[in-house]
Amino acid sequence: MRLPRSLSPYLVLRLRLAHHALLQFVASLASSMEILVFLAGPVLLGLLSVIALPGFLAVSLPWPAALGLLSAQILLTCLPAWLLRQRLLPAPIAAWLRQLPLTRRLRWQADVAVAALLMLPLGLAYAVSTTIWLLQSPPWLRPLVAPGIAIIIAAWLLAWLLTTCIVAQRLRAPRPAPRARPTTMSAYVPQRPRWRSVLLWRQLFWLPFWRNDNMVGIEQSVLLATAGASMLAWLLRAPLVPAPLLGLLASASLVILTDRGDKAVREQIDLLHPSLNAWPLASATLTRLACAASLLPPFAVLLAGGILLYNIHPAALQQRVTSVYGLTASAALLAIVGLPRLAARSRVVLVVLSILALSAIGSELWN
Repeated sequence: MRLPRSLSPYLVLRLRLAHHALLQFVASLASSMEILVFLAGPVLLGLLSVIALPGFLAVSLPWPAALGLLSAQILLTCLPAWLLRQRLLPAPIAAWLRQLPLTRRLRWQADVAVAALLMLPLGLAYAVSTTIWLLQSPPWLRPLVAPGIAIIIAAWLLAWLLTTCIVAQRLRAPRPAPRARPTTMSAYVPQRPRWRSVLLWRQLFWLPFWRNDNMVGIEQSVLLATAGASMLAWLLRAPLVPAPLLGLLASASLVILTDRGDKAVREQIDLLHPSLNAWPLASATLTRLACAASLLPPFAVLLAGGILLYNIHPAALQQRVTSVYGLTASAALLAIVGLPRLAARSRVVLVVLSILALSAIGSELWN
């Protein structure tokens, strides 16, 4: 990434950090995007063309609905900046930059430039989507072109402003920790915990996923909510959406939830491997427990789906397709977690085949 020499060194440093963070983010999403493009490439292209549609629709809606629609779109477009805030400015670099004797104007210029770098792909997507709609030119769109384009530009500028605030918030000095009250010393009696492996799993695997700006906990929570919502919509046969599409979404979110959770656990095991080898404990039992715990969310979704199906449609549980779907889903989830030595390409193939198999079986549920 080449930058003009007239820029200040501080601004160049911030832009290079943002560029490096974007490259790392794209590399980390490479496997997931490969799965999504293979399964739903035309759908993703269709979503790209729809990104400008809320701006055109907001013109014809009442102002409360239009304001809510545009606010939701702006928040969603700023979500990548919030997720990348730790990579844009790691904690040691942010602490170092706070000590530099820089003017407030220069800091804000750097924040605006970094936000512009993040918003550039979004602006290109808006431009492509708007061009597609103008070329199609449906009859309902012709009287809404001028105000719709103005609203799209305003939404992009507001997303840029909000992203600038997110980036600037990262450089603010943290609040001083409250002083701990002095504790009186008492006699210490060491006790062996009753559930030692569970306690170690909580301290070494559960808590790190929620602390120090680690996004694994939030990411898994979003995937779990998506899997549960898609499973609920599929089993309740939500109107206006084809049942095979809901089955594909439910199966894909279930498998991706397992895949991402297992990857996070494996990365944490690799990080703790030197320490676990030095500690006097059975590390194999702990790692097996951590890998098995990554199966709890997807199996909880499957169990909740079975209970819901039993309450709303008991006859569906007696069908052969329901049993085949449950057994296939269980085997696929166990294979994803139980085969850790697969190459990256083989793992992608396993995930894709699992999604396709579950979607094909699930499409026969309501036939």
